This record gives sequence, C-alpha cells and structure tokens, in this order.
Amino acid sequence: MARPASFVLYPPPNDEALLGGRGMKKLGAVVVCAALVAFTTGSVSAETHSGSSPTFAAVDSIDWGRCSSRDLREFDAQCATLSVPLDYGDPSGEQIELALSRVQHSVPDDEYQGVMLVNPGGPGGSGLTLSILGQFIPNEAGKAYDWVGFDPRGVGSSRPALSCIPKYFHGDRPPYVPRTDALESMWLNRSEKYADACAAAQPDLLPNMTTADVARDMDGIRQALGADQINYYGFSYGTYLGQVYATLFPGKMRRAVFDGVVDPSAAWHEANLNQDLGFDQNVHIFFAWLASHNRAYHLGKREEAVAQLFLETQRALERHPAGGIVGPAEWNDIFLYSGYSQGLWKPIGKIFSTWVHQHATRRLVNAFRALDAPGYDNGFAVYLAVICSEATWPNWEDYSADVWATYEEAPLFSWNNGWFNAPCMFWQSPPSAAINVIGDSTPVLIINETLDAATPYEGALFVRSLFPQSSLIAVVDGVNHANSLAGNKCVDLPIADFLSTGALPARLPGDGPDVECDPLPPPKPSANNAPATRVVHERPLPDRLRLWRVAA
Repeated sequence: MARPASFVLYPPPNDEALLGGRGMKKLGAVVVCAALVAFTTGSVSAETHSGSSPTFAAVDSIDWGRCSSRDLREFDAQCATLSVPLDYGDPSGEQIELALSRVQHSVPDDEYQGVMLVNPGGPGGSGLTLSILGQFIPNEAGKAYDWVGFDPRGVGSSRPALSCIPKYFHGDRPPYVPRTDALESMWLNRSEKYADACAAAQPDLLPNMTTADVARDMDGIRQALGADQINYYGFSYGTYLGQVYATLFPGKMRRAVFDGVVDPSAAWHEANLNQDLGFDQNVHIFFAWLASHNRAYHLGKREEAVAQLFLETQRALERHPAGGIVGPAEWNDIFLYSGYSQGLWKPIGKIFSTWVHQHATRRLVNAFRALDAPGYDNGFAVYLAVICSEATWPNWEDYSADVWATYEEAPLFSWNNGWFNAPCMFWQSPPSAAINVIGDSTPVLIINETLDAATPYEGALFVRSLFPQSSLIAVVDGVNHANSLAGNKCVDLPIADFLSTGALPARLPGDGPDVECDPLPPPKPSANNAPATRVVHERPLPDRLRLWRVAA
C-alpha cells in the first residue's frame, strides 16, 4: 500500500506536530551544485571477493559542492547534479538531471570499501538525505563507504520533477467505500482526471519512468563516480530496484542490503491486494494494543470495542467533517500509518483519544496535515508513473471485483488502496515490457518482519531463492515495515558485520529463514519508555531523518 511521497519524506511525527503544534517541515536538500558528466570515464579494478576490501583508484567526474540543506551540511555531505538520458533508447538525446548527495568515507584509503547507493522506497521517495545513513551503522562499519543518496528521476530536487494535481489529497474527500453509484462515479472521475493531468504535465517524461530507467540511472551514477561496482542499501520498493539493477547489470553490485522486500512476481496489482490483508491485520493488532492500555487512552478494554469506536467515529466524520477537512477518508488515512510501524502507535493513539474525548478540531486537522502533507503531490505522481507503466492493469469491472473480494476479508483499507491505485486504469503511457528478475551472485543480506503489511514476508522468501549468495533475517511476529537500524541488535549487528567483512549469516538448508530475531517490544504510553536496545548506536539516528520508516 504505497502512499504519497509525504509518507516517505516526512519522519514519524512527534506528538506536538500531531496534537496541534506546527506542521513538520519537509526534509530533502535543494541541490545548488553543477555536475560534469562523462559516462565514458575510466573504470577501476576492484577486488570483488566479499570478504576483502577492494582497491580503488576511482576517477570521479562529478563536480561536488556545498549542500543547501542544513540536515545534509550537519553530516558533512556534498551535493551535485548529474545529467542522464531522458530516454535510454536515445542516449544522445534530451537529458534530465538527478540530484545527488554524498558523505565520503572517513577510514584510511586502504580500508575503503567503495560506493554505497541508497534508495528509500516508494516508488517516489526522495533519497537525497540518505547519504547520512552510514554514520548510523553499528560499530562504525558505515565509515568505510562513500554513501550516495539521490532523488530518482522525477522526484524531489531532480529535474524535471513530476506533479499532476497538487491538491488531490486535500480534504474532505468522498468516503472510500463506493456503496452507491454516485460515490463510484465520483472516484472514477477523480482517478481519470488525475491520470489525464499527469499525461498533460510531463508527456515526454512519463513514458520513461520505469524501474528499469531508474536502474540505468544508478549505473550512470556508478560510471560517473568511476566505480567498477556499487554497494547498495534498499528499503521497500528500493529492494525491487536493487533486484532489477542486479538483473540488468549482473556483477556490478558488490554487496546489498534489502530491507522490507518486494516480491517481483506480484508487482503490482496483486501486491496491492496482498497488502490490504496485512494492513487490516496490523491495524487490528494496534487496536488490541490500545485496548491493553485503556487506562491511558480510554478507548475500550477489548480490541473489538476499539475497532467499533474507530468505525463509529469514521461514520460520524462523514456527517460532520472536522473543520470541513477531515472526513472519513482522511480519518482512514491517518490510521493506515499504524499498520506500517509500531513507532507510530503512541502518537496515533493520542490522535484517536484526543478527538473522541475532547473533539479538538484544530488538533485533528493539524494531525492529518502533519501526516499526509496533502498539498505535496510529487511522490504520488511518481509512484503512479512507475507502477502504472510496469503492468497491464485490469478494466474497472475486474478491478472492482478484485477489490470487493478483498474487502470481504479486509474491510478497513481495501478501498483506500483501491482508489489510490485506480488512476492506473486510465494511464495514457503504454505499459513497458516487464523485467523478469533473475538475481545474480551478489551477496545480499535480506531483512523482513514476518507481519510486515507493506511488503509481505513471502516476498522475502522468494527473493532469497533468486539470490543464491543471500541470507534472510526474519523478525518473527514483527509488524514494522523496513525497520532495520532501529535498535534491534539481532538485525543491526549482522548488517555491520556484513558491511565490514562481507560475511553473511550462514545460509541454512531449505527455503529459509536463516536467522530468526525477536521484534522490538511494543511501545508503552509512558514517555519514559525508551527501549534499552537503542544504545546499540553510538549516535542514534535522529527521528527527523528516518525517512524510509513508512515508505511503501
């Protein structure tokens, strides 16, 4: 259930932002540096054995300079832009610009491990700020790499950036469940208008927004950096991007970490239906958690009572939207986040309790704005530009039948997700040929929580089978999505070992997993309940920079 880019660009919100404080600021650097592009720069030799440090003498053709973003400057990052072909079928034709950032290695050159590209997911997520990620790998293991974040084509600070209808997500929108012909027609009309607006906004860019195009951009970055190989850390959709890169450029990925793994065999309509089941399950787990802390939230002593109150409140908002902005669709959107991460349970629980018991309109409206950034359209536009172009989508009769069938099992969010992806039925760019992901010999550390709703665990098992040099860490009964580097030593320390030495956990016979970890404990309403496992990091990753935590 991918969400607009605000779901990726915004960190998990603090209580002040959600309960009536000022809205959070978007993160992401504005690139102010120019780039010299030479895709024919000389490559370098590298020792590719996963247990050895390579020898690099890279010729970097990118003109790195000062970043405008305070968040990036804080971590001594450099910024640049890089020109790549709009259409790889015509590489000497029109060029577009990618925004890049880099934090260089801080170890002696003989300990240098090479370039590490990072992608936060989406598709449509800005990765520019993720160049700082290496400084939060345990045991200083990230300091041996040059960490490179980038905004994929069409995203954020890359140019051109795609936007179709900037106020598409402003409230109050129609209820999601199309119980009447009028509601069905209203949503179909909205979906068609959005697809038409995208076609009009960037008619040349739109046919060139596939995952394969972004993978080719990644290889352009590799070549411009003068690197024979890249290392890669991908979250959520970023794991699919890594799979496609390995398929198109075998042998060019030295090491990879895939966290929150997309099943390439289910992209994309089937994947969305699978997500509906997972989100319904996880939000009911959240309701059970609220019931277990009824003294703090006063929403009901049993999960069923909390769920019923959620639905009653949603129906009441249909009759009287809060501030004329938060109706049933917006209320539904807010609670969807609790299915991504238990780190959001406390603030969303406070939203629920505060509205039910105080009916504070401004606080609820501010909470919706802080979470959903409804005027920020770029991520949603790019998300659709990718997935609508990579599959043949069903007609409305078949599409609605699929969503209604899933709704019978998972009524909370099936139509939320159904309308989110409905513009694909009207997409004007013809679908591209599907990439048959075949994997390669890249050593890959795969991580997935077994109750991950956005990227179901079965996808991680399948991707393990595609990469014979991979190992899978399963966080058993964990409900979080793409949650590595969150303080779980059982997950984070093997990442550090792998990046330091290339050593993966032993691959066991059978279909996996290879390591099983307990999840982090659920939060407690007390503000003093910081889990002790957080001390695994010498310098904890700031909440404001956890951009991928709720990526799709």
